[in-house]
Amino acid sequence: MSQLQVVFDGESLITPEAMAAEFASSKGALYSEQLATGKAEIALVLQIARQQFEYGRDPAEIIHRLAGTLHETRAKFHPSVWQELIPIAQNHPVSEYFLQDPFTRWSFTKPRGYSGDAQLLDFIYGHPSVQNDIAKASPLGRALYDYTKDASSSVAVRERRDLLTQHVDEIADKRGRDTEILTIAAGHLREANNSVALRERRIKRWVALDQDPFSIGSIIRDFRESGVEAIDGSVRGILTKGHKLGQFDFVYAAGLYDYLAENVAVKLTQRCLEMLKPNGVFLFANFATDIKVDGYMETFMNWALLLRSEVHMWNIIHASAGRDEFEASVQFGANSQRRLRRHYRNVREAVHKRRKPGPDWPRFRINCL
Repeated sequence: MSQLQVVFDGESLITPEAMAAEFASSKGALYSEQLATGKAEIALVLQIARQQFEYGRDPAEIIHRLAGTLHETRAKFHPSVWQELIPIAQNHPVSEYFLQDPFTRWSFTKPRGYSGDAQLLDFIYGHPSVQNDIAKASPLGRALYDYTKDASSSVAVRERRDLLTQHVDEIADKRGRDTEILTIAAGHLREANNSVALRERRIKRWVALDQDPFSIGSIIRDFRESGVEAIDGSVRGILTKGHKLGQFDFVYAAGLYDYLAENVAVKLTQRCLEMLKPNGVFLFANFATDIKVDGYMETFMNWALLLRSEVHMWNIIHASAGRDEFEASVQFGANSQRRLRRHYRNVREAVHKRRKPGPDWPRFRINCL
């Protein structure tokens, strides 16, 4: 497996230190008692999983059972206790079995230096770029991969990709050939692969911004002469207006908010709204708090996400614009992702049109997947 390290320039707001700060919490009153109980319980379930591997049990059953138990353990104990249990699982001998899964291993070792990189998502998509890693895995590793690539979180990521493609094409159908799109934290931009509008050259400009040079290189290679413009840029650059990008019909950040503290998420949302044309659409995605494989992801995959409830999503939206500026409805993705729809009205342009309210009002729409 290639060990390509990305060295960021200090612009990133998604650092191990920042994530650790978000998960840090004060110890509860029963911390010592819960920690002792948690250590005993997790040691037992990990040992059982190890014995099942040694006895040649079905890998899918082993990982399914353990993932469910880790989810329950994570929910049962205080967050400060759970954070102490994570390294216990990571350092247990059973991890050697789970790390044979090329998807789990890539996530845990972080060859690009950070969580949730575009190549990791390619394991979820089953993209040709990862087929060599899959082929080189042991039979056990491939069996485990068959499970992890179809876990609810992975299915949600593929659903998200397809919804993004759908949004792009629908907006291009409505706006015509002057459609302009901005993708923030674009990764490899796999949603563009199946875009009919892009293929038919009905998109004037599609700006794909990412701070990973390998992702930028992939976009340049895959979408040369297609109208996609790859830009090396960061969230901080957007917030400080360091990138002069213009305005867009559709702005989205589909794999970013899972790593952003609420105050940064609010600031980014506000900035994205400023970059919308009248009737523009802004979309962001976030995994929900009821994801069932969160314990496995945080332990054996070393992949921590800031999961958000419906209330958390509302908080971001309400803090991003005045309550009288939008109509809102909340929807849920089929696989552990929030999908939130906001209809934002551009007040400065709408004031003189209030006597004729209707679908022709300039508005901003926010979809949260």
